Amino acid sequence: MASVYLSLGTNLGDKTAHLQAAVALIQKRIGKVVSLSSFVETLPWGFVSQHSFLNAAACVETSLSPQEVLSVTQAIERELGRTHKSVNGIYTDRIIDIDLLLYDQLVLHTEELKLPHPLMTERSFVMVPLCEIAPDVMHPVFHRPLRELLPLQE
Repeated sequence: MASVYLSLGTNLGDKTAHLQAAVALIQKRIGKVVSLSSFVETLPWGFVSQHSFLNAAACVETSLSPQEVLSVTQAIERELGRTHKSVNGIYTDRIIDIDLLLYDQLVLHTEELKLPHPLMTERSFVMVPLCEIAPDVMHPVFHRPLRELLPLQE
């Protein structure tokens, strides 16, 4: 079994319900959710919106491959109402966003998937919830515990 760390976010509608629905589907389709962070309210990152985000992080034990986890998370996003991902780095409001952050200590760079997530350490909305559940997990590229990689709070 692999330990996979996911980041979840939403800034539209019933945010708590969206996160809870995503976690339930992750548990059903990917594997056992062994830890889940608090839900943290954050400002939009990378774009302007009047809607704040609700973010969380989860650790899931899975027998799926990284590519299978990515495929399932994208299917969950579509099922919960997400119609499109960002294009060329242009972000928009979203019902749900699920990002694959870490898959054990795997370093992977394909066109579809990069592990660890290349922007995770730049985003406090990812790192704060992640460090709540996994402060001592080592980053597979920086070889430092995640708690040491928290970005400065804006």
